[in-house]
Amino acid sequence: MKALYDQVALRCSKLTTRAYSTSFSLGILCLRKELRNPIYSIYGFVRFADEIVDTFHDYNKRELLERFKTETYRALEDGISLNPILHSFQETVKQYNVDRSSIDLFLRSMEMDLELKSYDNDGLRQYILGSAEVVGLMCLRVFVKGDDKLYHQLKPYAMSLGSAFQKINFLRDLQADYIHMGRSYFPDLDLDQFNEEKKKEIEESIRHDFDEGLKGIKMLPRSSRFGVYVAYVYYLALFNKIKNTPCERVLESRIRIRNRHKATLLAYSYVKHQLNLI
Repeated sequence: MKALYDQVALRCSKLTTRAYSTSFSLGILCLRKELRNPIYSIYGFVRFADEIVDTFHDYNKRELLERFKTETYRALEDGISLNPILHSFQETVKQYNVDRSSIDLFLRSMEMDLELKSYDNDGLRQYILGSAEVVGLMCLRVFVKGDDKLYHQLKPYAMSLGSAFQKINFLRDLQADYIHMGRSYFPDLDLDQFNEEKKKEIEESIRHDFDEGLKGIKMLPRSSRFGVYVAYVYYLALFNKIKNTPCERVLESRIRIRNRHKATLLAYSYVKHQLNLI
């Protein structure tokens, strides 16, 4: 029965999410039950593409990414894929009317990671749009459950939140991106001369995106608001930790939030959600 294959494919997406990100996994568990599987499917799709360009160093990344793209579009056209991650993703795309342009932009940003090692302002905006903002829009399609008016109302806020998350990832991974892959996402950033002034400039941009993203979270349906707020609180805690860390240490080590602290943040978020204080 195909229904059994559908379940297996979803389990693969869920396993992928839990293996790669404890923070997002906890955030997904805070969504209403019927929203979890489609978000697992979206995460599995973007994670596999990201792994190709970030970690498969001993293989032909360009060839693998091109194959992944071809299989993605074939899955969307056929309504089935023998790749369980792509199969569950195409089911979500079809059920929630995820924009094809969002998928195109995401895959284009993955290609940029193979082509570019440094970015100007326009390049950075294009990369963040595809790698993060449209991923937020894919999830937003699930959260609004077919309400086009609400989707377009929340669209700019979802994009801001995705941008904030991605810029924090860039700051957190400065050392790994530059030393191991030769990438520098922030324009005019010479890591040999990285200082507090440049760090604060980046942080101010992130703060603006965070503030805009929170406005949208407050307008989300209750079925998704808590889960997205948990992700926001986790990233805000990581952001504050990076802000309070000297730039030299940011370059030397990857800043993390301990699991014990995450548990405290989860409890804090739950109380605020239950009391309608978000």
